[in-house]
Amino acid sequence: MKVGIIVHSQTGNTYSVASKLQEALTQSGNDVEIKRVSMVGGDRPENKDKIQLENPPEIGGYDALIFGSPVHAFSLAPAMQVYLEQLPSLENKKVALFVTKGLRFEWTGGTRAIGQMKKLSESKGGEIVGTGIIVWNKHKDKKIEEVVKNFAVLF
Repeated sequence: MKVGIIVHSQTGNTYSVASKLQEALTQSGNDVEIKRVSMVGGDRPENKDKIQLENPPEIGGYDALIFGSPVHAFSLAPAMQVYLEQLPSLENKKVALFVTKGLRFEWTGGTRAIGQMKKLSESKGGEIVGTGIIVWNKHKDKKIEEVVKNFAVLF
């Protein structure tokens, strides 16, 4: 199966999870690519309503997609929100979602960000097959392993 992992990552944490997912999914026989969502002018826009994406990743060639994003201000990162809003369609695609965050409880933005990603993906016709929230603390490696293990069997 051809799987696209589309991530927005400012510090590299979210991208590091995407790399581990790519490794696990490749080992199980999938063809996996990681593509980054980035903004024109850097990752800290002054006005979130005027975000422009730099070369937004195309999704047409993938059978399944994994979207990953950090949590910003208790919500989905603006760049990923704009990217998902601009997607033409996710019809007939399996979709998994994950977020990374610093605050220790999942409900401090993680649950909301996953909910936002899920709503946007479903509105484009995507079939949500898995989600994961990774809190970036001393237990992060265990949580990353759990998300990778759970996602590796989805595709």
